[in-house]
Amino acid sequence: MTRTALVVRGGWEGHHPVEATDSFLPFLRENDFDIVIEDDPEVYADAARMAEVDLVVQSVTMSQCSAEAVRGLRDAVAAGTGLAGWHGGVADSFRASADYLQLVGGQFATHPSRHPDLIVGDQTDNYLEHTIEITELGRTHEITLGVEDFTLVTEQYWVLHDDLIDVLATTTHPVQPYHPWHRPVVSPAIWTREWGRGRVFVSTPGHSLDVLRQSDVRTVIERGMLWAAR
Repeated sequence: MTRTALVVRGGWEGHHPVEATDSFLPFLRENDFDIVIEDDPEVYADAARMAEVDLVVQSVTMSQCSAEAVRGLRDAVAAGTGLAGWHGGVADSFRASADYLQLVGGQFATHPSRHPDLIVGDQTDNYLEHTIEITELGRTHEITLGVEDFTLVTEQYWVLHDDLIDVLATTTHPVQPYHPWHRPVVSPAIWTREWGRGRVFVSTPGHSLDVLRQSDVRTVIERGMLWAAR
C-alpha cells in the first residue's frame, strides 16, 4: 500500500534541512511512500492536501508559521496524519506558536556549552559528550527495541516538556561549576505523543549530518517515521 509523506523543510540553514531530509528520502521510498517536498510550512493550511498526507517529516528550525497553518497541522494530526522530526527541525520550530508547542509536547530551551576556557567561537562550543539513555518504556517500544544506551559528541538538548509525552530515551545535564543549575537535569531525548487519531515522534539527536549517519540515531529516526505514519 502506497502512502504519502510530506517533507517540509526550511528555517535556519545551520541544521542543513535540505541535505538532512534528502538523506531519508530513499528509506521512505523503499517503504512505499510517495514523497512531496515543500519549502514553506504554509502548506499545512491547505486542508484538502493535508487530508491526503499520511506522514509529515518536518525539518524547520525556528522560522515562522501562521496561525492558520499551525491549526491545519494540528487538525491533520488529530485526524490521523503522523508528524515526525529530529532536533531543532521539530523541537525548535515556530517558537511564537503556543499551539504548535502543545502539539509537539517538548520545546528546545538550550544546549549547554563547554568549559569557558575551551570556547573557540563556533558550533563546537556546544558539542558535549553525553549519553542517550533508553528508558524502561523504550526497551520494549518498537522504535527503540534492541537499541542500547549510546554516546554522542554533539549538542545536548535541554527540553521543556509536559507529561503527555511517552519518553523512550533521556539525557542528563550534569552540574558544572561554570553553569548556574545546582542538580543534574534529566531531559527527554526521544519521545512519542498521541494526538487525536495521530502520532508524533521526536528525536532530539540530529544536529548535523554526521550525527544523522550514526547508526543508533538513524535507526531510531527511521523507525520513528514508520511508527508515526498513518
